Amino acid sequence: MKNVLFIASEAVPFIKTGGLADVVGSLPACFDKRYFDVRVMIPKYNCMYQKYKDMLEYITNFYMDYNGRSTYVGIFRCQWNGVTFYFIDNEYYFSGESAYTSDMKWDLERFIFFSRAALSALPLIDFHPDIIHCHDWQTGIVPVYLHDSFHEGEFYRDMKSVITIHNLKFQGTWDVKTVQNYTGLSSYYFAPDKLEAYKDANILKGGIVFADAITTVSRTYAEEIKTEFYGEKLDGLLKAREHDLRGIVNGIDYNDYNPETDNFLANKYSKKTFRKEKIKNKRALQDQLGLERNDGAFMIGIVSRLTGQKGIDLVAYIMDELMQEDVQVVVLGTGEEQYENMFRHFDWKYNNRCRANIYYSEELSHKIYGSCDAFLMPSLFEPCGLSQLMALRYGTVPIVRETGGLKDTVIPYNEYEGTGTGFTFTNFNAHEMLNAIRYARGVFVAHRREWNKIIDRGMDADFSWWNSARQYQEMYDWLKP
Repeated sequence: MKNVLFIASEAVPFIKTGGLADVVGSLPACFDKRYFDVRVMIPKYNCMYQKYKDMLEYITNFYMDYNGRSTYVGIFRCQWNGVTFYFIDNEYYFSGESAYTSDMKWDLERFIFFSRAALSALPLIDFHPDIIHCHDWQTGIVPVYLHDSFHEGEFYRDMKSVITIHNLKFQGTWDVKTVQNYTGLSSYYFAPDKLEAYKDANILKGGIVFADAITTVSRTYAEEIKTEFYGEKLDGLLKAREHDLRGIVNGIDYNDYNPETDNFLANKYSKKTFRKEKIKNKRALQDQLGLERNDGAFMIGIVSRLTGQKGIDLVAYIMDELMQEDVQVVVLGTGEEQYENMFRHFDWKYNNRCRANIYYSEELSHKIYGSCDAFLMPSLFEPCGLSQLMALRYGTVPIVRETGGLKDTVIPYNEYEGTGTGFTFTNFNAHEMLNAIRYARGVFVAHRREWNKIIDRGMDADFSWWNSARQYQEMYDWLKP
């Protein structure tokens, strides 16, 4: 039996700001419990819903030297979905209104505290991990600590560490003096071959240097981050460690995202019935949003954070051209003000064919996945991406740029071989994207049987967490035979 502990800053259902929480909260339940005991440790945030706080059981507490003072650390736990979750309690650090703040220095102090407290708590929770699996910069200092002060004790000596990079853009950087004070590490660690990068201290870099294995959330992204364009100034280090780096694509919860049982949908359907039933959802969404009721209009969904990373600039560039065709566009999301206002403008200009929903709604997102004909994701970079997996699951054909996880999960349609699950384009170019949309619409309008076969293949694909878990199990076995 291998014991694995995930240490992370968020996990569903307790606290979620993004895809990291889905991985940390959903993946542990999918490991083969005959061979793996996988548990999770996160901060005990005051902003968690009360129903989750009420589930927590107090275990114990202790005091730890941190940042020049003796600091309280409480340990709580609960069972969820067959998995044991531990929570590190300290009201000074975790009583805010959200998991993260806009103050990077404060977040560094909080998450370095959490990382040190998580390791210090291990002897008190009756669980001895063989492998500690850290996620993103917030826990990047854990492999460094395992190499340093925690290495001396017998309890920690043989522990292996893994770090997963969910998005390389966020690294946890600040000046060396401050980070040295928070971490308590000696000057030895603040050299260019360790935590120092471009005169600052970089927490994620420390994790990458000292972890026994490094993963990221798709095979293509693992290749991309070794290049200057995607490498965020760490490409040299990642290239040096490429033999310890692998990409394992994320999954989605096939119970939560299931068109046969989804109560958000006006009309449920399956792979066998979508040909007749899915169109009813399209009509219902057109009615709900005040779009023209038109079965033949090519309805494109976008559910996204509205940021430059998501390729929204490309959409802006071709929107006027696109709206001259028999196409409807439904947008859901929030983000940068310029993009929010851009979509509001197109909603006003093309009122019967474009709808901008500038907010977030779980219900409307499911309706878009279950109603649209196609789903557009033209990202500049995309470590994994989950929306295209949801679109495939709901038989909504993805149109994506070939980058990161999008390239790994959407197989481009080949009309000669009768293969593929979606439509792709290579370069970050607006008219290349427009050509992909027009090609997809051409198949939708003129070759409906072929279109339905694309949907069949997409709905057959397996991007469940069970699939991801099998690949992580192989890595753990490689790391600790």
